[in-house]
Amino acid sequence: MVLTFYVAAAIAVICTALMITRLKGVHALLYLVVSFLALATVFYTLGAPYVAVLEVIVYAGAIMVLFVFVMMMLNIGDRAIQIERAWLDPKAWIGPGILAAILLAELAYILVAPAGSPGIVPEVGPKEVGIALFGPYLFGVELVSMLLLAGIVGAYHLGWNAPGEVESLYAMESSRQRAVVSGDFVRAGVDRPTDTP
Repeated sequence: MVLTFYVAAAIAVICTALMITRLKGVHALLYLVVSFLALATVFYTLGAPYVAVLEVIVYAGAIMVLFVFVMMMLNIGDRAIQIERAWLDPKAWIGPGILAAILLAELAYILVAPAGSPGIVPEVGPKEVGIALFGPYLFGVELVSMLLLAGIVGAYHLGWNAPGEVESLYAMESSRQRAVVSGDFVRAGVDRPTDTP
């Protein structure tokens, strides 16, 4: 069981590093999913199956679906379709697939191992997790909640546009389009004619 813990921890570190260094969003998401699954395996080997299940359901499930929805909402036409086809290159699945297969083999080993075998950590249930989170670790839980609140405020601030600012952006874009159609390339900000009449 100790070897299983260290292998899962190594996969989590490797996947997290690969997730940070990927330039394409879909590749980073693949490594992030495998990293969450590796963390769930680490929690399970530490005797916290409840936290492991929460890790899979909340992070590897719900939050990853939200990331995928955001990427789908940013789809902006034919150019985005070509980019998505490049993202889904079969070679991009090799690394996450190998690491996920190692985790699957570890999971099979954990489930087959008898309950009394050495190295098995006693199980920690939801009640013990709740008592620990709101007992000795209350300060850490409150700090994490403040960090999440700061993230929400920051996301709102980055995404918020003043009503006049949005209208002026639309006006600038429509003015540019009219200039391109009329052939005034200097006012449109382009240096060569386009295929418009």
